[in-house]
Amino acid sequence: MIPDIHVLTGVVRESAKAELLPRFARAERRFKGDGSVVTCADLAVQSRLAAALATLTPAIPLLAEEMTEAEQAALLSDRGGTFWCLDPLDGTNNFAAGIPFFAVSLALIVEGALFLGIVYDPSRDECFWARRGQGAWLDGQPLRPAGDDLPLRRCIAIIDFKRLGAWAGRFVDSPPYGSQRSFGSVALEWCWLAAGRCQLYVHGRQALWDYAAGLLVLEEADGRATTLDGESVFTPKLVPRSVLAASNPRLFEEGRHWLEMLGCC
Repeated sequence: MIPDIHVLTGVVRESAKAELLPRFARAERRFKGDGSVVTCADLAVQSRLAAALATLTPAIPLLAEEMTEAEQAALLSDRGGTFWCLDPLDGTNNFAAGIPFFAVSLALIVEGALFLGIVYDPSRDECFWARRGQGAWLDGQPLRPAGDDLPLRRCIAIIDFKRLGAWAGRFVDSPPYGSQRSFGSVALEWCWLAAGRCQLYVHGRQALWDYAAGLLVLEEADGRATTLDGESVFTPKLVPRSVLAASNPRLFEEGRHWLEMLGCC
């Protein structure tokens, strides 16, 4: 049995407040083999949430970013497609540098499909969550389709140039959006898109724990997303995924048409 959403969001909030906020801008960074950053805060949140989830849902295993690749691969191959998926600190570079844009991201995958997602931003004390078929929420208020009144040329776009490779230069000349941002926390970027704080999102490479919870929040807020190749973003696998997403269906179609004109999809 899956616990009440308020119990789950409470556990995530408590873990972030206890383990992240006291270490904000103070945690020493180290670099992993893939070049990404990890701190003691990542590990502390992961340990705390792993213990809490083991108590709340002992039959559901946990896939977490700071596990070894061998542990992650073994879980996905052995557990039949039902598991928790955790990024204990999404935006570690921001966190270590003292930039207040980071989050804890927790998703539940049931039989190979996204079922529940929670993204908590301790800097703003904002908790986004969604459950399949029950809408998306921010601190008790429903998230509605956003940006319907904006033409693409007036939109704020989140573009992650670093991971777009050779395509990055195509986004610089005569972009169709109004202005561009890149905040450094994938999970929060998805949720800010769902909340209408930006309207278009393009990213070249996201891991499962980066996007799982935020993708569900966007979908339940009636946003749209695919990979740059037009495939479903979600797959219960370790393979990274590219993203084209928008806060509503119309802007998504306009964004896809723009990328097709660029030859990017």
